[in-house]
Amino acid sequence: MSLSLCYQISVINHSVSRWCFASTPLPILCQKCHELGISGLDLLTLDEIPIAQENGIECAITAAHPDKNGVGTIEQGFNQLAHHVALHAIYEKLIPAAADLGVKQVICFSGNRDGLSDEAGLENCAVGLAPLIPLAKNHGVTLVMELLNSKVDHPDYQCDHTAWGVALCEKLSTDHFKLLYDIYHMHIMEGNVIRTIKDHHQHISHYHTAGVPGRNEFDATQELNYAAISSAIANTDYVGYIGQEYIPTTDDPFEFLPRAIDLCSG
Repeated sequence: MSLSLCYQISVINHSVSRWCFASTPLPILCQKCHELGISGLDLLTLDEIPIAQENGIECAITAAHPDKNGVGTIEQGFNQLAHHVALHAIYEKLIPAAADLGVKQVICFSGNRDGLSDEAGLENCAVGLAPLIPLAKNHGVTLVMELLNSKVDHPDYQCDHTAWGVALCEKLSTDHFKLLYDIYHMHIMEGNVIRTIKDHHQHISHYHTAGVPGRNEFDATQELNYAAISSAIANTDYVGYIGQEYIPTTDDPFEFLPRAIDLCSG
């Protein structure tokens, strides 16, 4: 079976994280996406979204738009009460701006613990996010918090286990707050990827990929079986995107991308 046919019958929507191909001009990246049956780009800024759309590619989820003090970055998120005023100012602009561009998902982060217990951080996140939920609902937007590992890439990040993220989803109890389940990050933190997806898929609205170890291409030298994982995702009747977020190691950064899409086509 040809790769092109695999793309045509796949039940998975495919996207690529912009930052992994940052050296490629956005219009050229969009052209590559078209060639490979990729319909979305992840983590675009508000300025980049119209460029992608003009080239026939949708923004699957926005980038973060932190303020000049770094509030809104991975490290400075909703788990600190002191950040809430600034975060509300950011997202009160970002949510309607994304909606005006037709984007349905806006990323957000817990922030680092900085000594907070998981219980306190969870409560603070709920307090900070709750006032934004009506705005998100009114604009048809979902706030999506990314699960990241704190062992290797993001030391001290609080939303570093699926159970913590699920508890926050249950506390907020809304379809307008979900999780970005990063397969690479959560394999490092807890493993058991397929079981976790089966048990908690209702709280997940986006997925990211990368190889373990290294966060690079996920070929036969890697631990994760993306064909099995994408099949498990497809079996949950998932209708969102699987976003490729591996860091290319080859001279041609697109060399592995056709294989990545094939492996992640459910």
